[in-house]
Amino acid sequence: MLVLLPPSEGKAAGGSGKPLDLESLSLPGLTAARAEVLAELVALCAGDPDKAREVLGIGAGLKGEVAKNAGLRTAGTRPAGEIYTGVLYDALGLATLDAAARERAERSLLVFSGLWGAVRIGDRIPSYRCSMGVKLPGLGALGAYWRGPMATALPAAAGEGLVLDLRSAAYATAWKPKGEVAGRTATVRVLQSKTVDGVEKRSVVSHFNKATKGRLVRDLLTAGLAPADPAELVEALRGLGYVVEAQAPAKGGKPWALDVIVTEL
Repeated sequence: MLVLLPPSEGKAAGGSGKPLDLESLSLPGLTAARAEVLAELVALCAGDPDKAREVLGIGAGLKGEVAKNAGLRTAGTRPAGEIYTGVLYDALGLATLDAAARERAERSLLVFSGLWGAVRIGDRIPSYRCSMGVKLPGLGALGAYWRGPMATALPAAAGEGLVLDLRSAAYATAWKPKGEVAGRTATVRVLQSKTVDGVEKRSVVSHFNKATKGRLVRDLLTAGLAPADPAELVEALRGLGYVVEAQAPAKGGKPWALDVIVTEL
């Protein structure tokens, strides 16, 4: 099972570990592309800070993020699972997983990134600021830039098992499963169910969407479940107590769409 996650906008401070080594990161097929994005981002942020803030889409109060990016080559690193924070990662609670679940997490979780393309949670990276929606002056929109390198690297990472795609829309632009891989991919939407005047009403949740996805992944890891395909995933989640409605594609080569229904946020 391969689980695709979005990163967090906010990140923990960099660590005291040795500086970044691109060659040490997972998915070595992305190394050359990572080096290109890193070089342009560092150069941008080491130059005109106002231009850098404009490109990165951040306000004057976050000028420290520009300085942080300028020093990425020499900054201390930490495992990616410690760098990414926020609602999804709080609910996932990597630090509190037992040893077996943590090992499963390191094998199965893949975090997408505007800077790195995608990394595993054990990969050591510095803290940075660069979303997939950024358009660098030289390389252009990062979502489009990553599609070429990802087209080869991601099917190889997916292997022959289930792909559980929990990415947000911006990060989904970097790689779209195709063909046989798409047929064993499942996307998840979280809906809140409320009964109003005896009638059920459902609405898409945003903030708590992330928390539910984090809990869902944690429960799968803790239970030691590794569904082989979307149909098995549906049964596994129902066995864990989730209310799941599944829509299988009408024809092959398309992902399954799963709705997880919650009543409390």
